[in-house]
Amino acid sequence: MPGGSVDRSGTARALLLLGRGSDPDSERGVDCPGELPAISDPGLVERARAAKAALGEKVFVLGHHYQRDEVIQFADVTGDSFKLAREAAARPQAPYIVFCGVHFMAESADILTASSQRVLLPDLAAGCSMADMARDVQVHHAWDALTAAGVAADTVPVTYMNSSAAIKGFTGEHGGLVCTSSNAERALRWAFAQRTEGGGQPKVLFLPDQHLGRNTAVRQLGIGLDECVVYNPLEPNGGLSVEQLQAARMILWRGHCSVHGRFTTAQVAAVRERVAGVRVLVHPECTYEVVSQADLVGSTEFIIDTIESAPAGSSWAIGTELNLVRRLAQAHPDKQITFLESTVCYCATMNRIDLPHLVHTLEGLVRGEVYNQITVEETVAANARTALDRMLAL
Repeated sequence: MPGGSVDRSGTARALLLLGRGSDPDSERGVDCPGELPAISDPGLVERARAAKAALGEKVFVLGHHYQRDEVIQFADVTGDSFKLAREAAARPQAPYIVFCGVHFMAESADILTASSQRVLLPDLAAGCSMADMARDVQVHHAWDALTAAGVAADTVPVTYMNSSAAIKGFTGEHGGLVCTSSNAERALRWAFAQRTEGGGQPKVLFLPDQHLGRNTAVRQLGIGLDECVVYNPLEPNGGLSVEQLQAARMILWRGHCSVHGRFTTAQVAAVRERVAGVRVLVHPECTYEVVSQADLVGSTEFIIDTIESAPAGSSWAIGTELNLVRRLAQAHPDKQITFLESTVCYCATMNRIDLPHLVHTLEGLVRGEVYNQITVEETVAANARTALDRMLAL
């Protein structure tokens, strides 16, 4: 893309979205060394199979649940982001980890694996819009605002796994921890307990998904909606007054998942009217209004386990990424499984990983060429590991 750094004006952001600007703080590059195979190549599947067989135990391929079927078929292990990072760490004999997911996931794998292992992301453009909504410099500015308001000493940062290594590192450095959608309740209870002796109101700065933070705090911890405020990093002081920061118990970062944020209460009402006896099952990254109207709410692994254990003949409307929903429907033909939204809703960045990129990566390794290695700076990795270890200690 043409050069030029991007300021925070509306015009500059619009130009960035149109591909007419660049932001070196967030962009990681979209070019792959060498030449990608043509997507029309009829031999791609066989090429991937042959390259993987030639590499043997030298390579370990991880596939996130939201990946395309054409890619997931070559995964040695499938799972959510944290499960996959831990699986990578449990395979020290594999010098190469090919992570079919998005950038923050590959960073987590690099943090948790041995220094002798290399983590590769088949396409560097496979990012996460939610993770990119919280940048290191923005979070430091937010902490400055909390300090100026006199509440930083009462605040513990908690970051969702869906965040950059830099944000995980900030969290670890400031006494906080990482959470997943499965253990967010335990993480929040731990965080609030860290500030019970300070005399002020214990608080949590929750990054970067406001919906997971709000849903967990209100629905599972009994915190009031009026005790939750949203910090907007694009506004001075986050768009909040000193009094609002002092009164809040949950300071929610203004971030969201572009997929789960699309589900609405109107869609829930429509599917209940259309499908008799349907049960609505959604991810906690959905809005508070949607999860309040759902029958069940849980992580990706919870959704999979729920469908696998559901009785034959049961009807389900699922609010999560479409690749996973389609795969569940194909695996359970004895159940009626429908997508909560009526239109296509793939994770666009997750779908950047396709068969040509995977083939390119695997064949490169066969030739001794390492493409798109993900490396986290040592100090950042150490602080991020601290935040991850605190979560594991729960």
